[in-house]
Amino acid sequence: MRPAAVDNPALPLARAGGIGNQRAMAILSDKWIRQQAREAAMIEPFVEAQRRDGCISYGLSSYGYDARVADEFKIFTNVDNALVDPKDFASNSFVDRKTDVCIIPPNSFALARTVEYFRVPRDVLVICLGKSTYARCGIIVNVTPLEPGWEGHVTLEFSNTTPLPAKIYANEGACQFLFLQGNEPCEVSYADRAGKYMGQRGVTLPRL
Repeated sequence: MRPAAVDNPALPLARAGGIGNQRAMAILSDKWIRQQAREAAMIEPFVEAQRRDGCISYGLSSYGYDARVADEFKIFTNVDNALVDPKDFASNSFVDRKTDVCIIPPNSFALARTVEYFRVPRDVLVICLGKSTYARCGIIVNVTPLEPGWEGHVTLEFSNTTPLPAKIYANEGACQFLFLQGNEPCEVSYADRAGKYMGQRGVTLPRL
């Protein structure tokens, strides 16, 4: 016997895309991403289709964009027994490398950046997920959300959770960005409040 339907007056509104006059948050499609990249330079350079021959895939996907990691890396080292302090991060805790293949030591991490420069619309929040190819190797990609109005190269953090050295391949896919459109443009954007990472280029260390 089928259970009786639950009487919920909000369901028709939810199915219609929102409650009252509020529009539900939506994940944005390849069509929208392509249009914004072409008309508003939201992603530069922009690859219109997934490329995967002999590489970790990158480019436009159904509901997101797979970004590439550039060939600039800062590999964490603790030769000076420095303390990791987000309010006073010692730049000598890293070794700089410009390379096509970065080797991350066991149980360590490296900072890098995307090849692409992003410009986030005022009514959009962007979140990031790691590529499954790296995740299946014990390599975690960590990126905080890209806030409305923010622009710049995205700083990436690759954590090698394994007891073995791990490879990161430059100019290949590293992570997927998902674009979520809010119910309305925010009152104060990242640009409005002059966020400390606004317009960052290259690999950017923590700032206070």
